[in-house]
Amino acid sequence: MFLGTYEPKLDQKGRVILPAKFRDQLSDGVVITRGQDRCLYAFASDEFQQMFEQLRKAPLSSKQARDYIRVMLSGASDETPDKQGRITIPPALRKYADLTRDLAVIGAGSRVEIWDATQWHSYLERQEEVFSSTAEEIIPGMF
Repeated sequence: MFLGTYEPKLDQKGRVILPAKFRDQLSDGVVITRGQDRCLYAFASDEFQQMFEQLRKAPLSSKQARDYIRVMLSGASDETPDKQGRITIPPALRKYADLTRDLAVIGAGSRVEIWDATQWHSYLERQEEVFSSTAEEIIPGMF
């Protein structure tokens, strides 16, 4: 499980050093793709394969499913961390997420999310207020 928030830098070659706590889980390969909220999702290769199996079950007759699958998979990139734990984020994905030098890499359970640090802090500030004032059950069985 991926947990926590880290703030690495994006180098001039578009590489980021993965947080040390994430490296073992991602050492066999990473799939990076577009995520919601203009961030990137990074999955361990085996987790992405499981997710793909779920996507394959979507009916081809559903335009919404076709659109979602196209956007997610057309931007996906297989990466293998180097000896320093770095992965390269392809230019198209950097552009999609509007990544600058300062990043926020967060653990989101089964995936890692990569955000531009400024955008992450703005998002988190808005969402922390909503989170702290939530008075109803959002996820069944939680709180």
